[in-house]
Amino acid sequence: MAQRSATLRGHEIPLDLLIGGEWVSADGRYAVTNPADGSVIAEPTSGGVEHALRALDAAASVQAEWADWAPRARADLMHRAHRLLLEREAAFVETMTLESGKPLAESKGEFALSAAFFLWFAEQVAHLHGSYADGSNGGYRIIVGHRPVGPCYLVTPWNFPLLMSARKAGAALGAGCTVIMKTARDTPLTQALFAQVLHDAGFPAGVVNLIHTRETGDVSAAIMADARLRKVSFTGSTGVGSQLLGQAAPGIVNAAMELGGDGPFVVLDDADVDLAVREAVACKFRNAGQACVAANRIILHRDIAEEFTEKFVAAASRLRVGDGFAEGTEVGPVISDGQRRRVVELLDRFVGAGAEVLLGGRPVDGPGYFFEPTVLRLGRERYDFCNEEMFAPVAALYTVDSTAEALAFANDTSYGLAAYLFTRDISRAIVIGERLEFGMVGINRGIMSDPAAPFGGTKKSGLGREAGQEGVYEFLEPHYLALTVDEKGALA
Repeated sequence: MAQRSATLRGHEIPLDLLIGGEWVSADGRYAVTNPADGSVIAEPTSGGVEHALRALDAAASVQAEWADWAPRARADLMHRAHRLLLEREAAFVETMTLESGKPLAESKGEFALSAAFFLWFAEQVAHLHGSYADGSNGGYRIIVGHRPVGPCYLVTPWNFPLLMSARKAGAALGAGCTVIMKTARDTPLTQALFAQVLHDAGFPAGVVNLIHTRETGDVSAAIMADARLRKVSFTGSTGVGSQLLGQAAPGIVNAAMELGGDGPFVVLDDADVDLAVREAVACKFRNAGQACVAANRIILHRDIAEEFTEKFVAAASRLRVGDGFAEGTEVGPVISDGQRRRVVELLDRFVGAGAEVLLGGRPVDGPGYFFEPTVLRLGRERYDFCNEEMFAPVAALYTVDSTAEALAFANDTSYGLAAYLFTRDISRAIVIGERLEFGMVGINRGIMSDPAAPFGGTKKSGLGREAGQEGVYEFLEPHYLALTVDEKGALA
């Protein structure tokens, strides 16, 4: 049992660190707040470098043993954890809404997708295949299998605390890697519930470790500098990802990075405008715009720009802003007061550059960190900051004169995570979709995360892929045996 816990909405949540199969307390604490009203809801333990290295000690000490588990045994354990996860849905959904502010409906959606990702990896464990072939010049056999990369450091963001944890840990554990999960400072409680599920399911001591900390930089630097760490998987900003890559370089630590986005949402002249509006609202305002795959630039062909703009502004104006527990809430608060101030500063830059505010544009008075759903229309001139990831309930509309201009503008960014394209012509969709320089392209849809699909981007949006057939292999290293045989086929 955890040494310290909090009871929130009737759910008991561990507040300590999970190291080597034990819940560990420490003197440090920090406050977790409800962004809907600014109140402190819990004070989890804040671990330091000492605790992080103890977690790595635990993970490294059982890595070989965990890697030797039979695939079916690992899969059975993951299925057990999946069943526990489903049994505890209410605790996850309500805790997510409490600490992140997202509406209950969105928390339920995140929970369902998270469980689906974890199940996907549980089902993949017993289906990891190698190859057997003749050497190109004969005389030997080429046998290729896979081995777990080793202890992994999983660093997850606050905006999708369960989804990112389940996606990373599911793949790593399925591959036979031990893990140290570092929680996001703003949303550690959801991740603590996830670690508790894995602990209660019976994962061996040391296979799953959990660290909360307010000393993120020091903790990450210490873990990354340790030669026993063999993999880092990070989701977050491009700036922090770049720092981690620098820390990974001296030890040649395997790195997977899912970083920032600048999602162009392209609506061509032959698009179904009503469909595009519905999908744009979901893609832009989900989680109050705080998603790396959100529509960052809505690029409209001139022939449909007026109709789309009118309908989009009307739809955005109907969105209900409020506490995530209130019935009918569609847009919750942004995560913190600091984040809301950043949104105000960003909006000031847009308006200063000539953007027209068609809707919203102001923080919401009262407790909590709410901001009005906002729609901006920009002129022909575009500025560097137009390619910054907004992470806010702010939609920016741009108009172009041709498909060629739309494609050029969409690709004119240093990011390459997700893009969206709306057209009724399937041939056009394929040709343009193939030319969009992004890891993922949604055609006539604004939501596309799926366990069976590889999630990730190009350019400054990251390295590697999560989920799909590729996801578990991110945590495996190919292993090649060259087996010599004599002319009679006997072992030499």
